[in-house]
Amino acid sequence: MADEDFAELGPDPSLLLVDDDVAFLTRLARAMEKRGFKVHAAESVAAGKAIVDHAPPAYAVIDLRLEDGSGLDVVEQLRLARPDARIVVLTGYGAIATAVAAVKMGATDYLSKPADANDITSALLARGEAHPPPPENPMSADRVRWEHIQRVYELCERNVSETARRLNMHRRTLQR
Repeated sequence: MADEDFAELGPDPSLLLVDDDVAFLTRLARAMEKRGFKVHAAESVAAGKAIVDHAPPAYAVIDLRLEDGSGLDVVEQLRLARPDARIVVLTGYGAIATAVAAVKMGATDYLSKPADANDITSALLARGEAHPPPPENPMSADRVRWEHIQRVYELCERNVSETARRLNMHRRTLQR
């Protein structure tokens, strides 16, 4: 990591890790402690919210999909409790719609799994305002359409009939 790209941890190195994959959570906690963070780990939305209520951390790495709900609930609560917190959302199901939702809820970055400790540290500590370069091969119209359908499908709690109604499509067309 180049020194000019990252700020110091600052006076509060507290870090909340929320992930229901215990092995990943343990490995990441150890790696982040070696980097100087004071780690608080949680395996569920409820445990993450409890830590935020007790002592809102300066940094957070939160998995999007947890067994007891959405990690975005923890993001929202942390953003309300500590507006200056740097939050990275992790997911194994990377999609544009979820990335946009995470950023709108207050996440400062969004990474797809597998992400290693270096990637996560870079995302947490990067302070530059430079925008990433545009993708070399932008998404096709079919991909954009598919992403939109997936987002509506998730909003309808994976109900094909309701999704078809909202998209004004025939259910059989949607199932293809």
